[in-house]
Amino acid sequence: LKEFSGGRSAEELARENGISTATLYKWRQKYNGMEASELKRVKELEEENARLKRMYANLAMELDVAKYIIEKKL
Repeated sequence: LKEFSGGRSAEELARENGISTATLYKWRQKYNGMEASELKRVKELEEENARLKRMYANLAMELDVAKYIIEKKL
């Protein structure tokens, strides 16, 4: 992103990094102006959010199974 802000073309940077220009523009919109420590924190929060979503999905599935078992017994 620093190179992109420095004047290099989006097409050139995208080609060098094996990404689409749309991805480059999306990253610029999302991360432009952030320091490295802020980027690290965003990544940590995104990973934690994904982990919590997986936990929620697993617990919801376990709850459905428990409800099914209880209904079968009654």
